[in-house]
Amino acid sequence: MRNLNKVLIIPYLLWMVFFIIIPVILLVYFSFTDVKGHFSFTNYEQVFSLKYLKMMWDSIFYAALITIVTLIISYPAAYFIRTSKNQNLWLLILIIPTWINLLLKTYAFIGILSHEGMINKFLNFLHIPSANMLFTPGAFLLVASYIYIPFMILPIFNSMKAIPNNLLQASSDLGANPFTTFRKVIMPLTKEGVMTGIQVTFIPALSLFMITRLIAGNKVINIGTSIEEQFLVIQNYGMGSTIAIVLIVFMAFILIITKSKSTDGRG
Repeated sequence: MRNLNKVLIIPYLLWMVFFIIIPVILLVYFSFTDVKGHFSFTNYEQVFSLKYLKMMWDSIFYAALITIVTLIISYPAAYFIRTSKNQNLWLLILIIPTWINLLLKTYAFIGILSHEGMINKFLNFLHIPSANMLFTPGAFLLVASYIYIPFMILPIFNSMKAIPNNLLQASSDLGANPFTTFRKVIMPLTKEGVMTGIQVTFIPALSLFMITRLIAGNKVINIGTSIEEQFLVIQNYGMGSTIAIVLIVFMAFILIITKSKSTDGRG
């Protein structure tokens, strides 16, 4: 059995080496090179300049907003699914949109929010002036939150589903009303699910670039947009690699913070 386990882990190790370890090593290498390929610390001096620090702050700000919006929507939704008799149906409705390609969903929102889109056509039907919704930070926040809602709901729902029903019944038998049971029992026991939802929402939201281009135009510039520009437009691979390394380190920092908090919550 041990020999079989060693054989089965080989594909995973190869995947880790070729698609994670080697790319990260290449990023570190190129981050210490300038435009001409010479060794330099210039990229790190630039990435900690006021320009890039502001961009980092904007990325954190919008990622936090997206996470907060999805959490506000997802927690009650997860609780509703947990208490519903048709859990499988609601989960299916929740999961089906994740099967659709992200680019297709983004273009669908362009058709909804554009000047000639469905919302403005409805407003014109009501003799209300058209609204400029596309290429705004609000549109970016709306679309990004919609995309990440399933990833926030599922871990919260799983943590709620893991709560034994007899524990909730015991709370009721001891005289606690539904609100007290929710606040004293359900919320503490779903803290780990919330932390997981924050991880899988906040971290990817830091590096969004396709939605920022198609939905927000140039109104939202974040780290992902900057990396795309450095690699594909300016072709400054050293600077793009440096920004990517900073992003990876910050993501690891967020993972450590959220993991430590969830661990403390269990203790």
